[in-house]
Amino acid sequence: MSVNHLASAQGAVLPADLLHRRYGSDQPAETANWNTTLEAMLSHRSVRSYLPRAVPEGVLQLAVAAAQSAPTSSNLQAWSVIAVEDADNRAKLAELAGPNPQIVSAPLLLVWLADLSRLRTIAADHGKPGDGLDYLESFLLASIDAALAAQNALVALESLGLGTCYIGGMRNRPAEVAEMLGLPPETFAVFGMTVGYPDPSVTTEVKPRLPQSLVLHRERYRPAEQAVEPASDLAAYDARMLAFQTRQGMALRGWTGVVANRIADVAALNGRHVLAEVVRRLGFKVK
Repeated sequence: MSVNHLASAQGAVLPADLLHRRYGSDQPAETANWNTTLEAMLSHRSVRSYLPRAVPEGVLQLAVAAAQSAPTSSNLQAWSVIAVEDADNRAKLAELAGPNPQIVSAPLLLVWLADLSRLRTIAADHGKPGDGLDYLESFLLASIDAALAAQNALVALESLGLGTCYIGGMRNRPAEVAEMLGLPPETFAVFGMTVGYPDPSVTTEVKPRLPQSLVLHRERYRPAEQAVEPASDLAAYDARMLAFQTRQGMALRGWTGVVANRIADVAALNGRHVLAEVVRRLGFKVK
């Protein structure tokens, strides 16, 4: 939801309010250098309920322009994106990715791709073997490029009043996703992103994030056990997440419990434990 949408619905939003919502508590951060870009970014929340209103073509074009304005390693631009609007196609992808009902309700699904196929073709056209694409570095580079581009697009879309939600479930059955989308070899769906106008009848809050004391390190990484009162910082964050879950009518699981379950065993990966094998089947060498 954009800051303008938020402000019009709830009144003027002050920087201190947005920082409080982002962390679930008052923050000491100074706001002298505040601007509208920061407002848009700190107002982000995942939107899973959408109005039945199409995303204008011009908005999609602006989002892609914003995506292409993101940094890209060595200017290789090793990513692509597929816009999926057809309802039947979205329904099929929703099943492959979950099931994931917001893919059905959103008028637009963007599938962000790590794309080495274009670079392979360019190398061949220049009479080069393209052996540099055969290593993990290139797959990682393309995935990072896709993520940077997608996040730029997300900020642009939300600044225009649209809502978004990343869909990691696109990696649950990547070979089937690739077949459905007609992906060439050495192209991989890193994640999806639902896009649409938020349904105003469904209220979603900004989800609190970890305190900066647990994520900001200076000069060298500081192990958690060396942090100042790490247990109390995590306990306080768990409490804030429980409060958020209560207000949102969600299952009351805090944060640390959710994390522990999400990484508990192979089953928790929802089929993604075979990604390395599938990536190779999709044509990536990944040496």
